[in-house]
Amino acid sequence: MSKRPEIFRGIVLGAATALLFSNTALAETATSLPPAGPPSVAELAEGLLDAVVNISISQNVKSDDDNAPMPQVPEGSPHQEFFDEFFRGQGEGGRPRTVNSLGSGFVIDPTGYIVTNNHVIQDADDIEINFSDGTKLKAKLVGTDTKTDLAVLKVEPKKPLKAVSFGDSRNIRIGDWVMVVGNPFGLGVSVSVGVVSARGRNINAGPYDSFIQTDAAINRGNSGGPLFNMKGEVIGINTAILSQTGMSVGIGFAVPTELAVNVVNQLKEFGETRRGWLGVRIQPVTDDIAESLKMEMPRGALVSGIIEGGPITKGEIKPGDVIIRFDGMDVAEIRDLMRAVGESPVGKAVDVVIIRDGTEQTVRVTLGRLEDGEHLAARQTQQPNGEGAKPGEPPAAQLPASDTVLGMKLAVLDADRRKSFGIAEAVKGVVVTEVQPNSPAAERRLEAGDVIVEVGQEAMTTPEDITARVEELKADGRRNALLMIASKTGELRFVTVRME
Repeated sequence: MSKRPEIFRGIVLGAATALLFSNTALAETATSLPPAGPPSVAELAEGLLDAVVNISISQNVKSDDDNAPMPQVPEGSPHQEFFDEFFRGQGEGGRPRTVNSLGSGFVIDPTGYIVTNNHVIQDADDIEINFSDGTKLKAKLVGTDTKTDLAVLKVEPKKPLKAVSFGDSRNIRIGDWVMVVGNPFGLGVSVSVGVVSARGRNINAGPYDSFIQTDAAINRGNSGGPLFNMKGEVIGINTAILSQTGMSVGIGFAVPTELAVNVVNQLKEFGETRRGWLGVRIQPVTDDIAESLKMEMPRGALVSGIIEGGPITKGEIKPGDVIIRFDGMDVAEIRDLMRAVGESPVGKAVDVVIIRDGTEQTVRVTLGRLEDGEHLAARQTQQPNGEGAKPGEPPAAQLPASDTVLGMKLAVLDADRRKSFGIAEAVKGVVVTEVQPNSPAAERRLEAGDVIVEVGQEAMTTPEDITARVEELKADGRRNALLMIASKTGELRFVTVRME
């Protein structure tokens, strides 16, 4: 006979026995159980509600199709009211119309400065602030920052407003209680409580992602509202939720004040951000790249290029360097470097620790301004003025190339090939004329027209140089070759290509 029924019965008997002693057990342990949650936050919330506002925006939208019919919904549909609200006030044809949207914000200065999300007020023609006492004031936009999704507004109150202060989000711990105050679904000021469930979250929303994650309910309309600690300090600005329905599922994200405060202060003072800029292009240090550089473990940010006209003027940092520390802060990955540089003042001289040729070095760089650097970088990545190959004609197909190396056919970058592939004059190296399907080079998305500048951190000028260097790396026991690749415009990147 199977033993399974006996085990099942044992579980039932055990449960029944436990019930006999349940009252005694509960009585003995009731006084020792930890509290189920924090004390009431009523007193804390009461002192903060007046500083949290509802933000209403309107936007005039005009369609090119003046004869487009108004959408129809089934009679008695529960969604009828939303359609009526959306299309209310439209004339025949429904064009033009006004779109209204709601969000949250909070007062940071009694004189009328208000912080919210950029996406709450983006493209607004009219911004109105609704206060908890029923007061409504028109707001003007002071400045926005799309990289952190923050915006600062200004109203002109007749008397000083209730304001809240920023706390230091670096002191918040996973498991600490937090309180969300906002305007979910346009219902009015609402409070929800939860804990910090994670820190430093990257949700690919921007270059400086380091969100606080919380299970406190955040819904549509909460965007731009404050995330408070139990001292009543703002330690985050509610920005996003993870949800397939648009409703809270217990995973919400807030921009931490350690990132937001500097942005807000710059928007107040200048109406724009003024971030530090190092003037380098960077990429992650992967396991393969770390192995190729003989690093014990992947860390830091690999410099793939230097932007001309930027802060690097004397070769302080070069392509192939790995930045592992910036102004006293360790750089574990490229996000760390981007945040550290972006939060640094323009014009500050900083120490940068790099690994070059296997040796740590410290260099000093005076930072430029990111906003200026973005314009420079954009100009330098524009397509060169070359004729290129004719449509339907394989570039440089008529020109002889080397034997296959790592799945590529290579050739000297002479004037004919430069013209055929449309490669900028400043680009130096060995041109790839063909990439074999399913080859190691194809795996790394190399293509005809790419230029190999370096292999294993040595400059290449001929196909024979590349063949010899690959053989050296194989003899040295390397499994991957680290290639510096230039695009046709001269933009650099590093890739590792397997040699097995």
